[in-house]
Order: sequence, then structure tokens, then C-alpha cells
Amino acid sequence: MLSARYQHELIEAGCDEAGRGCLAGPVFAAAVILPHDFDHTLLNDSKQLPENVRYELRIEIEQRAIAHAVGIVDNIEIDEINILNASFLAMHRAIAKLALRPGFLIIDGNRFNRYEAIPHQCIVEGDCKYFSIAAASILAKTYRDDYMKQIAAEHPEYGWHTNKGYPTNKHRETILKIGFTPYHRRTFRVSAEQDETLI
Repeated sequence: MLSARYQHELIEAGCDEAGRGCLAGPVFAAAVILPHDFDHTLLNDSKQLPENVRYELRIEIEQRAIAHAVGIVDNIEIDEINILNASFLAMHRAIAKLALRPGFLIIDGNRFNRYEAIPHQCIVEGDCKYFSIAAASILAKTYRDDYMKQIAAEHPEYGWHTNKGYPTNKHRETILKIGFTPYHRRTFRVSAEQDETLI
């Protein structure tokens, strides 16, 4: 069972990202502030849920959240500052766009670059432990998937409409055969044999 809050004194926002392991496309992040008494039987880490459920939950999250926002860092910026820093920057951009300034942040993962003077807590597998982080994972994942489906129309041969830019066999083989697109991350290594990480 997920928890509603990490602490109870300050307005708390949960943050998560999507797309770190992709070979193409931006990294998306979301920040979500939920009501103190928020509860949900289905909400969980986006990777644990079917696609149709994620999109149903996105509607409910956006209706019930006190504030929510999405931040984006494109593949050009990722190549310039590396994917870890790009993930932090995407979260920073999401936090900056919140209609209500949080007093505390809970971050999925074990590392984060402090945002302004707001205290934070990193939580490994936080999207399986706190509703606000799980909600952020849903928003980041679904908005990124929407973007990848959109650009897939420009380059259908890479299979982005299904692999969303992750390093599937088809995606890697196509890159090795015909090369990169303007959406690819040029600093990411592509080889013929590579673990698939479809999320």
C-alpha cells in the first residue's frame, strides 16, 4: 500500500522522470502535489500498469491533484549535459511550473540536484511507495509516450510507436543499418547486442 505523505508539516511534491534509458527522444519529468488525504487502489509505479490504465489514471490525477506540471529536456540538451543531469533538469523545470510552490520534495531514485532552497528526500523505488511520486511517474510516462508516438510518424522505420525510443532489437538494428535521426541521443552507445529495457 502506497503512502500519501513522507512528512506532514510542509506542502509536498512528488517527482519522477521517464525516458532515461532511451536512445531517442527527450526525457520527461513530472511534479505532483496531491491532497493530504489522497488515496487510490490502482495508482502505482507506471511501469507496473497497462497502458490503458496509465491514461485513465492521468485524467484522474490531473483532476484531483492540487498542482501538477511536466518538464522536458530534449535529446540535444541530453547530449550536452548527460542523461543524469538532464533528468534532474527536467524535474527542476516541472517543479518551476507548479502553480503552488512546494515546501518539500520527494524524488524517485537515490540522487538529485537540489532545487533552489527547497529541502528534498530521495527515495529508491519511491514510485512504489508514495502516491505523489507514482502520480508523477504516470504523467511523465504518458506525456512522453504521446510525444514519441507523434514523432514516430516522421520516422516509422524505428518503431517508436511501440518501443517509445527504448533500445529494442528493432530500434538498434535500424540505427546500425540506416543511422541516426535528429531525435537520437548521439552520446548513447548502440551495439548489435544490448539488453532490452522496454518500459
